[in-house]
Amino acid sequence: MSRAVVATAFGGPEVLALVDEDVAAPQAGQVLLEVRAAGVNPIDWKLYSGAFGRDSTLPRRLGLEVAGVVLAVGEGATGAAGPLSVGDEVIAYEVKGGYAERLVVEASNVFPRPSAMSWEQAGALMLTGVTAVHTLTATKVDAGETVLVHGAAGGVGLMAVQIAVARGARVIATASEPRHGYLRSLGAEPVAYGEGLLDRVRAIAPGGVDAAVDAVGTDEAIDVSLELVSDLGRIATIAAFGRASEAGFKALGGGPGADPGRAVRDAARFELIRLVEAGRLQVLSRSFPLDQAAMAHREGAEGHSVGKIVLVP
Repeated sequence: MSRAVVATAFGGPEVLALVDEDVAAPQAGQVLLEVRAAGVNPIDWKLYSGAFGRDSTLPRRLGLEVAGVVLAVGEGATGAAGPLSVGDEVIAYEVKGGYAERLVVEASNVFPRPSAMSWEQAGALMLTGVTAVHTLTATKVDAGETVLVHGAAGGVGLMAVQIAVARGARVIATASEPRHGYLRSLGAEPVAYGEGLLDRVRAIAPGGVDAAVDAVGTDEAIDVSLELVSDLGRIATIAAFGRASEAGFKALGGGPGADPGRAVRDAARFELIRLVEAGRLQVLSRSFPLDQAAMAHREGAEGHSVGKIVLVP
């Protein structure tokens, strides 16, 4: 048996419940993991909030990324980086139902856990990381260019900042004042969002901005991006899907009309591992026990956390 979090109905975090479920043995090409940490992402609460409609099957398991230890290996199961053995410490993404104590996953989505990462950091690496790579790839951010990242203190924003810096770009990062010191430590130039944002960005980037990445979806973020970046193909959002459709810039991810970027995101998993191992990428996370999933979702949905939230069985 394994405890797992399920959404029992449509609504807010109060619909989440911790239940006992049987765990099957891994089949061919699969492995069984003991989950040590499961990443929490906005897609998780959107699935049961009704944000994507109410035609999903409920109750529904949640969680798309985990870190854990291999407990059993199915016939012919090989990880993304090579053979797997019982006892291996790994990251798995993409998975289904990661908020659990034990989980069967496809071996092809399993990667070695970088030794420098804690379980909590490893469990929070992949989803925001591949999303950030997708935004920077879609906007063609390159060395020597200037990119504006909106929502830079959030999960995707922090990843985009670090990956852009690692690629040699100059990063201007919007965030609240208390987050500026941390963003500077990552190599970004922070500016406060709110009234006057356009002027503040122009003041520190008189030479212009080459690309913009929006990770918050506010009208302010979109309006400023449209003012500063002349090429619509170099503006991307993971949240403002309606504005993207109206104005003609790029929408990325799982929203209406968005480019899911499956091939880019799959390849990005290897890049993320390499950046972590090279000391160029870190994950800032806050953990909650598995039985406090509702509390974790409330905090995440409020949007005031820095970095990622993880659940620890």
